Amino acid sequence: MRDNSGISMVNITTASQKRLNTKAIAVPARQHMQKKWAVMTAFTVLALIVSTFVSAEENLYAKNYKAQNANGLTSSQGNPDTKMYVSNHKEDDNISMLEDGYDMMGSSGFEGGDVPAELALTHGKAIKADVVLVYSKYGSAKSASSKMEMIRQAAKTGKELTEKDMADEPTVYKYYASYWAKLPAPTLGVHVIKLVPKSTDPEERSEIPGLQLLAVIKDSPAAKAGLVRGDRLIKINNVKLEKPEDLTSTVRQLRGQTVDLQYLRADTELSTKAQLN
Repeated sequence: MRDNSGISMVNITTASQKRLNTKAIAVPARQHMQKKWAVMTAFTVLALIVSTFVSAEENLYAKNYKAQNANGLTSSQGNPDTKMYVSNHKEDDNISMLEDGYDMMGSSGFEGGDVPAELALTHGKAIKADVVLVYSKYGSAKSASSKMEMIRQAAKTGKELTEKDMADEPTVYKYYASYWAKLPAPTLGVHVIKLVPKSTDPEERSEIPGLQLLAVIKDSPAAKAGLVRGDRLIKINNVKLEKPEDLTSTVRQLRGQTVDLQYLRADTELSTKAQLN
C-alpha cells in the first residue's frame, strides 16, 4: 500500500510586494495564457505518470485473493520463509499438500497478460503463507488462422472489416495461485468429505455411510493405523460418523487415547486401532 502525498499551493502577498511597480506584473494576456496552459499540461503529464505507475504496480494476485479458511489461518511461524513453486498439476498438488500436513489458506484466480509469478510470492509473504503454488495456462488470442477465417467470412457476406478487426490482440493467460500454511501435529490426521447419492429421487437414494478420506497426513496417527486415501471412516469407539463435525468433536474428546476405528475399503469393513495425539 502506498502513501499518497498532496501538495497545497498558497499565494502570499506582503506589504513590500504591493509597492512593486505595477508594470512589473502587467503580463500580456497571451503570455499569461501560455503560462497557464504550460502549468496545466505539466500537471496532466504528472497525473498520467502517477496513474501509469500505480496501474503497473497493482498486484493482481492480491486483488483477486479469496480466503478459504474462515479461521484466518496463517503460518505458525511469526515470519515464515515463504516458498513458491510453479506447477501444472493442481489437483494432485492439492492432495500432496494435504498429505504433507498443510492446509489451504485461500487462492487467487484471474485472466491477464504477462503477469510475473513473483507477485504471487509477494502476496504469499504478506499473508504469512508457508508455501505458494502458482499455475498459468494459455487463454486466448486472435491467431493468424482465425483472422483468415474472419476475412473469408467477410468476403462471403460483404461485411466491411475495420482496423480494430485486423489488429493484433495481446495473448491472455489464465492464472491461479494457492496459498498454504503448515499445520501443527494433528490429533488423528485425516481430511474428509461426506458423500451423497447421485440420484435426486428420494426413493432411489440410499444413505452412504461414513466419511470419505480425501487425504491422510503422513506420519499421523491415522497413517500409522493403516488408513489410506479413499477409505470411508465409519466409527470411532462405536461413535457413528455421519458428518465431518462428528469426527472433529469425537477426536477432540478422545485426544491422547488409543481408539478403535471402523472403516470401509472397497466395500469391505475393516477395523484398526490408532493412538491419538
